[in-house]
Amino acid sequence: MRLKRVSVLALPLLAALATAPNATATLPNAREAIAMAYLDALTSHNADDVPFAPDCTRVEAGIQTGYSGPQLTHDLDTGPQYQLVQRIYDVRLSTAGTVVTARYHLDSGVAGQRLVTVDITETFDIPDGTIHRIVAEIVPVSGS
Repeated sequence: MRLKRVSVLALPLLAALATAPNATATLPNAREAIAMAYLDALTSHNADDVPFAPDCTRVEAGIQTGYSGPQLTHDLDTGPQYQLVQRIYDVRLSTAGTVVTARYHLDSGVAGQRLVTVDITETFDIPDGTIHRIVAEIVPVSGS
């Protein structure tokens, strides 16, 4: 009888554990963590943790804006175009092979005043633990 009572109590507990989110399942894979390091650097203005390949390139709206890892690091750290970034949110990551796609919203502005919100899709080619290519498409969010 005691065993039956334990199993009656254990079944709901086991069911709850089976449906609870697994902490490791929510952690990004290694490539997604690298892409997130880049996104974090957009707001922190510190690219120390972004592993760029030496010959990394970046293209935004069809225009090349990045020519090397060192230049991209410097731009993230001190570039005026990145100093306007105030906040990144609604980040959604997906991975297909060596490519990570990040979709997110970005608020930019001056002196604490938001000027515009944009919807950004960036793809990161990360074949060997370093970012080799970034392609960005930016669309203003209506109403911003």
